[in-house]
Amino acid sequence: MRSPLLDVSGAVPGSSPDDTVAAHYGDPYGEQRALAAGRAVVDRSNRPVITVSGPDRLSWLNSLSSQKLDDLPPGVWTQTLFLDPQGRLEHHLHLRDDGETTWIHVEPGTSEALVTWLEKMRFMLRVEIADVSADWAVISGLPGDDRLIPRSELAAQGPLAGIWAYEALRIEAHIPRYGFDTDHKSIPHELGLIESAVHLKKGCYRGQETVARVHNLGHPPRRLVFLHLDGSVDELPPHGTPVTLGVSTPLEADPEAAVEGSATPGQIGFVGSSARHHELGPIALAVVKRTVPVDIDLVAGHVAAKQEVIVPQDAGRNVQVDPELRRQAAMMARDRKRPNLM
Repeated sequence: MRSPLLDVSGAVPGSSPDDTVAAHYGDPYGEQRALAAGRAVVDRSNRPVITVSGPDRLSWLNSLSSQKLDDLPPGVWTQTLFLDPQGRLEHHLHLRDDGETTWIHVEPGTSEALVTWLEKMRFMLRVEIADVSADWAVISGLPGDDRLIPRSELAAQGPLAGIWAYEALRIEAHIPRYGFDTDHKSIPHELGLIESAVHLKKGCYRGQETVARVHNLGHPPRRLVFLHLDGSVDELPPHGTPVTLGVSTPLEADPEAAVEGSATPGQIGFVGSSARHHELGPIALAVVKRTVPVDIDLVAGHVAAKQEVIVPQDAGRNVQVDPELRRQAAMMARDRKRPNLM
């Protein structure tokens, strides 16, 4: 749904899936500084808005997702994940409850599959699901500072910053974006989402076994990193660009680091999001093999990059292991091996 703010003088549309909102309004760096200072808002009305109402809504969402939601206080924004049975990300939800309805916004292009799956999981519970994107829109300040407004009020918003400004500050804040900094194999530990979108002591949900096993018994196979890109190169590496080791650190230095089956020789990861920051210059988020040393140079496509640790190499298994989570992981592994007698 095309935003009316694209009719503002100087507005330049973004790229898919942000092509129905403005990338900028004529002054990308000025808009970014205003956003960072809290003097602007960003039109993110391309994000679908879904509501879940009914007395069972929070306990039901709690049973399906990674976050503890059954006692979520009204007015508090939080995040939760829907995982597949192997613990891989299927949906990343940002939500708050107003005491009667849970309001959710998700990535563009994901709402139809999400609503279809939620409808299948209703059973006999007292919940109602609706896509209200035609009537409600998301606007944001700094990453994580979201508001839902009637879509009819979009044209009155301002001062404005484009989605480029928001993305640059999001990358600076090390916040991964579903569909950009994830792929079909992504699990929460790789992206640093354990702190923000996963409750490690709540009840069972689909994919919990992987979360518990990695947290207590192992490490994720990959890790999210922040990249400072060489500013002398004009182009930003686009999403999916292969990441390889720097020329001064040949692959033989870490033979386990290469991505098995990769079409790019020496590939050890991929670029997720990239942007030009008003102070830091060109920056990016990337996902690389966990075993890649944290102190070596990388190359994103043909752009030299210095990496900054977001998810540490020892993420997952901790020195202080939670015995309850270890017990849960052991029980789930035992139940999976037990023959079905029904």
